[in-house]
Amino acid sequence: MTAVSREIEELAGWSAWVPLAAAAEVPRLPGVYLARRGPGGPLVYVGMAGERGGSGLCGRLRRYTSGKALASGLGEAVFDRALADPAWLRERLAEVEGGSPMRATGWGKAALAWADIHVCWAVTESGEAAAALEKQVLASKTEEWWNRAR
Repeated sequence: MTAVSREIEELAGWSAWVPLAAAAEVPRLPGVYLARRGPGGPLVYVGMAGERGGSGLCGRLRRYTSGKALASGLGEAVFDRALADPAWLRERLAEVEGGSPMRATGWGKAALAWADIHVCWAVTESGEAAAALEKQVLASKTEEWWNRAR
């Protein structure tokens, strides 16, 4: 695993990294996911998914790729950072002024494209185990996470 500390790497059996857009490959099981910017960029976020009505990790990550998760988790973290980028905002303003404003989900998708998020994941036996692993990962990193303090 590139750009991930040995400590995090040893916490679980992580999958290979894939672009977030490939969320269909993610298992429909509980677990934890790591996010980084670009194919080899810095680790920026850790999240978890419980059983989620039978859709687990797959359902959680699909929510982000749909643009419908602007106010939660990774979606919110990415959107906050995109909104702080004047160039990204100028592109959105040009779309509005050009008569092609996007709906909120479009802005969410545009923010995710801007961030170039790649993910890997580890399946856990339950939502509780996922929450515990997420906590371990958050505690192991000394750099600043995009996660909000819990």
